[in-house]
Amino acid sequence: MKGRPINRILVVAGGLIALFAALRLWGIDGSWFSEENILSFGPMAPLVFTAMFSIAVILAVPGGPITLLAGSLFGVIQGTIVVSAGSTIGAMAAFLIARYAARDHVARWLADNPRFLKLDEMIRKKGFIVVALVRLIPLFPFNLINYGMGLTSVSFGYYLFMSWLCMLPGTILYVTGGDVFKRFFVGGDLSWQAISLCGAIALCLSGAYLLLKNSLRGRL
Repeated sequence: MKGRPINRILVVAGGLIALFAALRLWGIDGSWFSEENILSFGPMAPLVFTAMFSIAVILAVPGGPITLLAGSLFGVIQGTIVVSAGSTIGAMAAFLIARYAARDHVARWLADNPRFLKLDEMIRKKGFIVVALVRLIPLFPFNLINYGMGLTSVSFGYYLFMSWLCMLPGTILYVTGGDVFKRFFVGGDLSWQAISLCGAIALCLSGAYLLLKNSLRGRL
């Protein structure tokens, strides 16, 4: 039993070494997310984009513009799939890094962060349902949640499933926005169905945010 945590640490640490070696070798920077570069991979472009999105999440690169790009490149359905997969894999990796490979470093990084302290207090008071709430509604920075949850008592399986499920609405919203933008400003083809979907999701998220904000007020 004692060997299991050590094995996990070695696996995660090995993955990190491989990741940063690849970043160094390939010279990954913002140009990697250019339309020309991504489409140059041909049929493998969606898979490559998923891997690149995962790396961006681990490195705490803002995902909003990249998600819009996915909608522009792949459309709503395929764009949602690649972003959902990439963000979930990246969130999973960040969680494991914080819990097993670099726990002390992450703990020092977040020790005096008022937002993390509030998140930790919410989990202690309200339980694991907070994972779903903070994923569904952007009360806290995305990357803070990814690493911060690794320091809490939330189980890995619950964190992974709820992260995937509750990130979907926001993912669909951004991807659809990217698709609408390209269709209208590049092709002149305005999809009212896509605009309606964006509006509906935005309205639901706004309503959920207001309800949650009011319900949490005075309880923390």
